[in-house]
Amino acid sequence: MIRIESAATLPQIEEPQACCCAGPKKQEQHYERHEPKMAHGHHGTAQDTPALNRTALMATLHCLTGCTIGEVLGMVIGTALGWTNWPTVALAVALAFLIGYGMTLQPLRKAGMAWGAALGLAFASDTLSMGTMELVDNVIMLVIPGAMDAGLFDPLFWGSLIVSLILAGAAAFPVNRWLIAQGKGHALVHGHHCH
Repeated sequence: MIRIESAATLPQIEEPQACCCAGPKKQEQHYERHEPKMAHGHHGTAQDTPALNRTALMATLHCLTGCTIGEVLGMVIGTALGWTNWPTVALAVALAFLIGYGMTLQPLRKAGMAWGAALGLAFASDTLSMGTMELVDNVIMLVIPGAMDAGLFDPLFWGSLIVSLILAGAAAFPVNRWLIAQGKGHALVHGHHCH
């Protein structure tokens, strides 16, 4: 007699898929481990802790890259033009979000995703992470005495900016980790294998 098990009792294993953005020379394979939901409202994570931490770190570095480019550009432009603190901060934040979203949109659009879907995915995956980074980064720049008034050739300006960005990345890591563990944030983009 042949025994047939239901799909619910069989472990679900997803085949490794190549990332569509890795290029022909270097393709990464993504393995996902599905764990059953636990009783009493506790849910197993979609990934084990080292993989979750790695994915959160990569998401944080991705957001930090976009934020850093925007922040540095905004701070340099505002400082070079002699703007006061608030217009400089506003420009830096706007450029950080613009560049951060752009870095997420580019591979999604390249993979053929429609503009509406790509924009929605970029907003859903990056907003909380970049918002955390921008808040921490700009508060630190504003509280370091003289940092916002320092000139472009003043080590205080660059040192403060570096410290603020490092602390902003550190603050965003647990946010990204939590989002990914919930199947949100950059987990949504990774679900499309385009990031």
